[in-house]
Amino acid sequence: MAESDRKRRSTRNSKMVSSPVVTKMQAIMQKEMVREFLAEFMSTYVMMVFGLGSVAHMVLGEKFGSYLSVNLGFGFGVTMGVHMAGNISGAHMNAALTFTNCTLGRMSWKKFPVYILGQFLGSFLASATIYCLFYSAIIQFSGGHLTVTGPTATAGIFATYLPEHMTLWRGFLDEVIVTGILQLCLFAITDKKNNPALQGTQALVIGILIVVIGLSLGMNTGYAMNPSRDLPPCFFTFIAGWGIQVFRARDWWWVPVVAPLLGAYLGAIVYLVFIGSSIPRRPQILENSMNYEDRRIPVLPKTMSNPPTTLTPVSVSPANRPSVQTVPPLSDSIHLEHF
Repeated sequence: MAESDRKRRSTRNSKMVSSPVVTKMQAIMQKEMVREFLAEFMSTYVMMVFGLGSVAHMVLGEKFGSYLSVNLGFGFGVTMGVHMAGNISGAHMNAALTFTNCTLGRMSWKKFPVYILGQFLGSFLASATIYCLFYSAIIQFSGGHLTVTGPTATAGIFATYLPEHMTLWRGFLDEVIVTGILQLCLFAITDKKNNPALQGTQALVIGILIVVIGLSLGMNTGYAMNPSRDLPPCFFTFIAGWGIQVFRARDWWWVPVVAPLLGAYLGAIVYLVFIGSSIPRRPQILENSMNYEDRRIPVLPKTMSNPPTTLTPVSVSPANRPSVQTVPPLSDSIHLEHF
């Protein structure tokens, strides 16, 4: 009996101790930057697990995967990521898009490291997840030798590497152009003043965009388009046993980091200059307001004994003119909320 009482008191005390801790944790989780960090982390993780898993099937399974399945894996991985984080962080899942948002003034630079950290951790953890899930297949396929190049190379499951038919600077240009097209199309999809995707279909349309880019432009460099997609897996493979060769192979590792930043920014500028600036921007006037600028009120004479032939228009003086409230024109910026 005494022991049961002690257990009750212990349980009651533990609840009393844990309650403030839980409350504090809930308060932390409700902070905007924390929620955005977790949203970028989870959405990038989901995108990368689907994408890298589809590459593993193509490399290791042969009959279980194909180049089309890789494009579908990344495309619908992006779609799921947008559904997961679109209304919290915007579901960038891409450091190049986050960089572009900051440079255009649409997002504070204070959030830049928060987004990047979430994306990089999500990508790194997704690489570790795929490595664990496919470890036996990787060892069997490679004969126990983890290599970056050659017929049994497996590092390409996790990151992109330059093929033999491409030079380094041609690959750099390819990544700039492909990422620029991505950013250009994303602006078109999300620009509410142009012809955006229907409400609720943006995630699917963006996923289809990734599939189309992969099918049409992915052969040369693997269409990384995203530092968050390529650099963290490089670090993981370096740690997991592939060694320093992941950074030395044709000196490619830095291109998927730098080229997408330049390409995304150029794609944004092209859209804003050639498309965004040509969309009419009209100031909106509140429904109850009236424009009295040119209005004139006819005033009747004091006596009607000798009615005039015409009425005399008298302008309303500025001092007696009702005030007009107007809504300022909407900003020319287009909110980029998705990958």
